[in-house]
Amino acid sequence: MASGVHAAAEGVAALGISAEWAEPCPALRRNLHLLSHDQVELAKMLLNEGQGHLFEHWPEPGVHDDKKKNFFDQVSRLNSSYPGGLAAYIQNAKKLLADSKAGQNPYDGFTPSVPSGEALTFGDENFVSLEAAGVKEARNAAFVLVAGGLGERLGYKGIKVALPRETTTGKCFLQHYIESILALQEASCKMEGECHTKIPFAIMTSDDTNALTIKLLESNSYFGMEPSQVKILKQEKVACLADNDARLALDPNDKYKIQTKPHGHGDVHSLLYSSGLLEQWKNTGRRWVLFFQDTNGLLFNAIPSALGVSATKGYNVNSLAVPRKAKEAIGGITKLTHADGRTMVINVEYNQLDPLLRATGHPDGDANCETGYSPYPGNINQLILELGPYSEELKKTHGAISEFVNPKYTDSTKTAFKSSTRLECMMQDYPKTLPPTAKVGFTVMDAWLAYAPVKNNPEDAAKVPKGNPFHSATSGEMAIYRANSLILRKAGAQISDPVVSTFNGQEVEVWPRVTWSPRWGLTFKDVKRKVHGNSSVSQRSVLVINGRNVVIDGLSLDGALIVNSVDEAEVKVTGHVENKGWTIQHVDHRDTSEMEESRIRGFKFEKVEQLEVNYTEPGKHCLSP
Repeated sequence: MASGVHAAAEGVAALGISAEWAEPCPALRRNLHLLSHDQVELAKMLLNEGQGHLFEHWPEPGVHDDKKKNFFDQVSRLNSSYPGGLAAYIQNAKKLLADSKAGQNPYDGFTPSVPSGEALTFGDENFVSLEAAGVKEARNAAFVLVAGGLGERLGYKGIKVALPRETTTGKCFLQHYIESILALQEASCKMEGECHTKIPFAIMTSDDTNALTIKLLESNSYFGMEPSQVKILKQEKVACLADNDARLALDPNDKYKIQTKPHGHGDVHSLLYSSGLLEQWKNTGRRWVLFFQDTNGLLFNAIPSALGVSATKGYNVNSLAVPRKAKEAIGGITKLTHADGRTMVINVEYNQLDPLLRATGHPDGDANCETGYSPYPGNINQLILELGPYSEELKKTHGAISEFVNPKYTDSTKTAFKSSTRLECMMQDYPKTLPPTAKVGFTVMDAWLAYAPVKNNPEDAAKVPKGNPFHSATSGEMAIYRANSLILRKAGAQISDPVVSTFNGQEVEVWPRVTWSPRWGLTFKDVKRKVHGNSSVSQRSVLVINGRNVVIDGLSLDGALIVNSVDEAEVKVTGHVENKGWTIQHVDHRDTSEMEESRIRGFKFEKVEQLEVNYTEPGKHCLSP
C-alpha cells in the first residue's frame, strides 16, 4: 500500500504539481497521477468548493481507472456548458439554497404595478395594419424554438413537436411551425419585390429530444425548409445538489458520475451566445429574434401582429400575452419597482403575484378589474427581442439568466431534501438583468386566437376546475377549429355554432373541423381576400385547404371537402357540397388498442365519405359540384 502512495506522489511530482492542496482528500491524492493537467485543475476547483465527498470512495490506482477519467470528462462538460463554470454554479447554488432555507422572498422591496403594452382586437383596422407591418419585418427576423421536452407528461412516448397539431390533416407541430415560417418568408419577400432572404430557424433540443428531432427533420426533408436554414442547439444538463451546502449529488447507480437534471429553457440564451449564432444573424442584417415553445398550435396567428407591434413601438422586449382571470394558473406580466429605484417588467408566477399585491397595499390581491380580467396579462412564453440590444446584453452576461432553486424539504426544519435538487432558469426571465432604459412591453391578444398549449395528460386535464382551460391534446385541437371558424366568420362566412361534447372527461366546444395551410391564410387580410359571397359551413363539416390560391365563393358545405392545389393553380370553390362526411368516434384514453395520438385526445375521425379534389396543373380552375 505504502509503495503505491509513494509512486503516486512521485508521479504527481513529475507533473510539476504540488499535491499539498489534495491532502484533505487522500483518495484523490493517490490517484492524481492518472489525471491530465486540466483534470488536476478541475479537481483543485472541486476541493476548493467543498466537493471532497465526490472522491471519498475512490479505490487505489489500477482499480476503475477508466471510470475515474470518465468522471473528469463529465466534470469538464458540466464546467464548460455553464456561464462562469462549475465553481460559479456551486457558488450560485449556495446563495440560492441559503435564501430558500431562510424563506427569502425574491420580491422583497419591490412594488408591483401594471406595465404598459398594446391590447389588440382581432380583425380591426389597427390589427390588420400591424399584421402588414409584421409581415414586412419578418425577413429581418430569426426564430428560436425551445423543444427540449418529451411528451411523457401528455401520455405520448415521442417528442412533443412530433405530435399531430390536429388530426384532420395529421400535420405535426414542427411541420406547422416550419410551414408558417416559410409562408412568412415568402410573403415578406414579396412585399420587397425581389428578395431571396431565408429566415433562420434555431431549435434548442436536449439529450432526450436531440436525435429524434434531427430524425423527424431529415426523414421529412425538413418540411420544405432548406437544411442550411435550421440550426440545432443541444442543451446540456446541470449538476444535482444533495444538500443545503450545495454538495454535488452522485448518481445513485454510478458513483463515478454526478447526477444531472435539466436546467430549464432559460439555457437558450447562453446557447445562442456561445454558438456564435447571434453575431452571425446580426452580421446578416437580422433585427428580431422570436422565441416560442413547442406545443401551442395557435401561436402563428399572433406572430405577424405582435412583430408589427415590436417594429412600430420600438420594443427591445415584447412578451406575448393573453387576458388572464385573476388567480388563473398562468404567470402575470408585471412592472416591479424597487425601493432603490430599480425597475423591471417581468413574468411573476401566479402563486407569487397575489401575495405580492396583498403585501404592497392591494387588499384584494390579484383581482379582476372592470374588463372581467386581471389587469396583469397572462404570459404565454413567447418573446420577441430586438437583436441589437439583446446581443449587447449577452456580451455582458454571456447568456446567464437569473436562476431559482426549488428543493423539496423532508420537514419544516429545511435541513434535508427528499431528493436532489438543481438550479433552474426560464427564458422569460431575461429582462431581469436589463437596465431601466430598456423598452420592455407586451402585446395582448385573445386566447381563442393565440393560445392553446398542449401540456396536460387526460387525467390531469379532467381534474381542472370548471371554467379553467384544460391545456390538453383534446382542447388544443378543438381550439384550432374554433379559431379557424371564428376567423372565417369574421371574414364574412356563415359558420354554424358548435355543439358541446365530452372527451376524456373534458367538456369542449366542437366547431366545424376547418384547417388550412399557412400559405393560404397567413394574415386576416389574406383570409378576407379569399372568402367571398355567401359561403356557409355546417357544424358537422370538415374543410381542408391545402394551397395558396384557393378562393371560397358562395360555397355551401355540409360534409367533408379537401382541396389540394399547386401554387400555380387558381381555384374557385363554389356551389353546394354535401356528403356523409367524417364522424367523431369517442376513444378511451386507457384503451391500449388505440394509437397514443388518439388516446390522449379522446376521439378519432371515421372518414365515412368526402370530396377530395387535386389541382396539379397551373391555370384557373373552378370546383362547382
